[in-house]
Amino acid sequence: MSAKENKGLMRRLFEEFNKGKAAAMAVIDEMSATNFVSHGDKDIRGIQNIKQSMNEGFKAFPDYHYTIDDMVAEGDKVAARVTMTATHKGEYMGAPPTNKKITIRAIFIERFAGGKIVEEWGMFDTLGLMRQLGLKEIPTPKKEK
Repeated sequence: MSAKENKGLMRRLFEEFNKGKAAAMAVIDEMSATNFVSHGDKDIRGIQNIKQSMNEGFKAFPDYHYTIDDMVAEGDKVAARVTMTATHKGEYMGAPPTNKKITIRAIFIERFAGGKIVEEWGMFDTLGLMRQLGLKEIPTPKKEK
C-alpha cells in the first residue's frame, strides 16, 4: 500500500477509537496483524494482549478522544502527533479515579504491511498526565510475570 493509503488507515484508526470501546476493539480486530507488537513502556504482543491493555485504558478513561495534530508517512510507516482528552473515571496505574479532565500529547508510529498494523511505537506524556491528576508520587507500571 502507498504512504497515502497508510495515512488513511491511521486516520481511520483514531476515528474508530473516538467512537468508544466497542468500535476501538472492533477496529483492532480488523486492522491488526496476528503478530502485532506495540512498543512502549513494555512490549505488548498479540491482538488479545493489546485489547486487554486497551480495556484497562477504557476503564480508566472511558471518554477519551484523540485529535490528530500532525501526520506524516513514508514507506510503510505513519507517524502521528496527537492530543488526547479524557476524564479519569477509573483506576489508572494504581491511582484511584479523580473525575478530573485531562489533556495530554502523544506520538504514535505505526508500521503497516498489507493493510494491517504490524508494529507500533507509542509515547505518552505520562508525567503530564500524573500532574494533571494531582498525584504527588508517580506510580510505576506493573511488571509482567
